[in-house]
Amino acid sequence: MAIALTDKIVLITGASAGIGASCARYLAEAGARLILVARRQDKLQHLADELHSQYQTETLLLSLDVRQAAAIAAMMAKLPAHWQAIDILINNAGLSRGLDKQYEAPLQDWEEMIDTNIKGLLYMTRAIVPGMVTRETGHIINVGSIAARYTYPGGSVYCATKAAVKVLSEGLKIDLLGTPVRVTNIEPGFVETEFSDVRFRGDADRAKNVYKGMTPLTPDDMAEMILFAATRPPHVNVSEIYVIPTDQSSATLIHRRPT
Repeated sequence: MAIALTDKIVLITGASAGIGASCARYLAEAGARLILVARRQDKLQHLADELHSQYQTETLLLSLDVRQAAAIAAMMAKLPAHWQAIDILINNAGLSRGLDKQYEAPLQDWEEMIDTNIKGLLYMTRAIVPGMVTRETGHIINVGSIAARYTYPGGSVYCATKAAVKVLSEGLKIDLLGTPVRVTNIEPGFVETEFSDVRFRGDADRAKNVYKGMTPLTPDDMAEMILFAATRPPHVNVSEIYVIPTDQSSATLIHRRPT
């Protein structure tokens, strides 16, 4: 029997836009209570207002940078009592920077990707999973990428961070053996979000060309996959979901129609 998410507490990082915001909408519709984490408080508030208006969703908004381990630990320690028993953690916050050759890339690009995609995920996991183990219930859903499997030109450091997400997801499941806590790694191909705008630091034309002539996945597609994984019966652990657009075969093999 599928798990009902009514009144379950779900924490979503990177919740202000893209896959994170879509997850919030799908989970709100399913009846969950949501802890929404992002740096952009105004966008979180707008999303929370929308969810309350449409679904009467109870939300807790945390303006937080997942790269700050001490801030995460402090914030988790002072959560209100009725928000502390987190049932599902969705580690969605992540980014890419540039397409420079590895030996020419700005060090700041490396730092931002490694600190967000790897260390941020680890900090959130470390802060929340012990409580899940103690309560004998929980689910960690990591948003990875098919980049974990395909190294492409100019993307080696980003690909390395997503390969780390894959390995960390597998390792966490190993460490949780003997507990009922589940772990899922979602590996999407092209999803049209702010991802490319962030990668190219606001160069909208360059970002738009990433999806030119093809039909990418949408954030809602990914939210639907995450909802599926989260609602499987307790004895079912969906370890991995690898999903790509029909117009894509690998990180670099894309079918593009004339525009």
